[in-house]
Amino acid sequence: MASSKMGVEQRFVAALLGRSTEDELQYTEDLIGNNFSNYSAWHNRSMLLSEILKRKEQESSSQDIISKEYEFVLNALYTDPDDQSGWFYHLWLLDQTFKVKAPLLVSSWPVPGSELIVSGNVSPGDHPLTSFSEFTVALERFPVVLYFNQTVEGVNSSTVTIQCTFVQNEDVTWKPLSPQNSRASKVWVGYLDLSGVDHHSSAPHTIEVKLGHHQGINSSNGLQLSVPFDLSFTVSVKSLETQSSKDEKVAWEEDKFYACETHLQVAIPSLCYDGIAVENTYKPTTSDWQIETITEEISQIRNLLAISDSKIGKITLARLLMAHDAMSSPYATKTVHAEEVLGLYSELMKLDPSHSQYYKDERSLVLLQQLLSSRGMLLRHCFYYGGITSSSTHGPICLRLNNQSISRMGSFDKLLWVQMLDLSDNELHSIEGLEAMQLLHWLNLGRNKLRSFTALGPLRCLKSLKVLNISHNEIGLHSIDTTRYSCSASPLSHNGEIIWNGDEFSPENADVTNYWEAFMVFKSLELTQLDIVGNAVANEKFKSFLLKVLPKLQFLDGQNLH
Repeated sequence: MASSKMGVEQRFVAALLGRSTEDELQYTEDLIGNNFSNYSAWHNRSMLLSEILKRKEQESSSQDIISKEYEFVLNALYTDPDDQSGWFYHLWLLDQTFKVKAPLLVSSWPVPGSELIVSGNVSPGDHPLTSFSEFTVALERFPVVLYFNQTVEGVNSSTVTIQCTFVQNEDVTWKPLSPQNSRASKVWVGYLDLSGVDHHSSAPHTIEVKLGHHQGINSSNGLQLSVPFDLSFTVSVKSLETQSSKDEKVAWEEDKFYACETHLQVAIPSLCYDGIAVENTYKPTTSDWQIETITEEISQIRNLLAISDSKIGKITLARLLMAHDAMSSPYATKTVHAEEVLGLYSELMKLDPSHSQYYKDERSLVLLQQLLSSRGMLLRHCFYYGGITSSSTHGPICLRLNNQSISRMGSFDKLLWVQMLDLSDNELHSIEGLEAMQLLHWLNLGRNKLRSFTALGPLRCLKSLKVLNISHNEIGLHSIDTTRYSCSASPLSHNGEIIWNGDEFSPENADVTNYWEAFMVFKSLELTQLDIVGNAVANEKFKSFLLKVLPKLQFLDGQNLH
């Protein structure tokens, strides 16, 4: 803040003296030449260059300016690799080089071209989900999920049109999937009512979703979604069977799962790996200059690290390598440098233990990209659940990402289809982003490092969730909740904080005052099974509270309540 204020004052004085932006730019260069650690001068230089770049009409002129700035800052980095001032300026240059432009739709559910079989039953014993084309949802709330590459607003029935025989476009309400109840989000959902579809007919119904044909979907910087997207898929509604009077308890033991790849030629959703068909009009926006620039910067940072063990140099190289992998495709499926990046973050955790959580989180995001980078990689983590005794067929398909040392989740654009997810035995302290997974029925978060119910805020958006395991975490162990700050740019932003206004409906005799965070998470869920043992909060008083808030609960910590 102090350097930013100083930069503003310097530009104000320069304006009073009638000095041009170019003169001021030369002045910052002189200051930096005398002292490479002059952060204020670096910051002021970035502000001045921003003004100059805005005035340049030709893109080539801007590229020439940025290229010369790379040469300038590299001189400082080689002189003192451990000084952060030059590195921050280098990071600013990278932002100018690889700015995300117009928003892009990168994923959706259903997958374009998919042929879905849908049932309204929620018990795996009643309707085993034996393939990637079978789904169980509340028929009156069939979700259509749109996942963008950046936060957007303006998704509504005017900018997104749905054409099918049983739903009127104007009846579909689109909602941003954000625990903060923001008007903007990377992920949006619209619910279709399939309850009126003839369940006795196996004929598929075609649903077409069109967006980008009309203006209105905007990014935070005001850019429009200008590329049209047409998504088409079919839905067949399976005849409703009589649901079992009792659901079976889901057991997450190792011997209850067996690999899909040895039993079935599964058709993994292609969207995750092929990208969305965009009427053949999408062209990669990466220029030759950007590719040459990032390749040159990777080479320069490698050379610098050969003579210096700079921590911020390693961070920069890791970011450059991942940016290089992502440049050729907006769908981020290539992980050529993943192993090297994972190694860099492992080194950083040892070199800089005071910031190990940050490095661990970044490493987790890269690891997830690698684990989900191809059909073959994904299939290694797909297992049938075999714990259903009332059915002779396969149980649902479970994506098992357990025991991977994951501390933060990502790559949700690859996970929209998942109905059963095992994230146990990791190091998760946040599940931010999980709200995108609208099909989740069964979720295992056992034996992680979740510190409070605030960290479980995204669960409030998962209306299909029936089975939840949060056992053996750290809920109730810490008196001060820090998770609301863990993924924020600043503690002041209160990202993910749950606010209760006191007027919320609460069950009679439920101790909402003492457990208001838990109440805000669970009040809109219809869980039938919950495991919470092993948390400091899990005493008899809290369990009594849960029974009042979750009236449909049948199993609590393995015990049958009926």
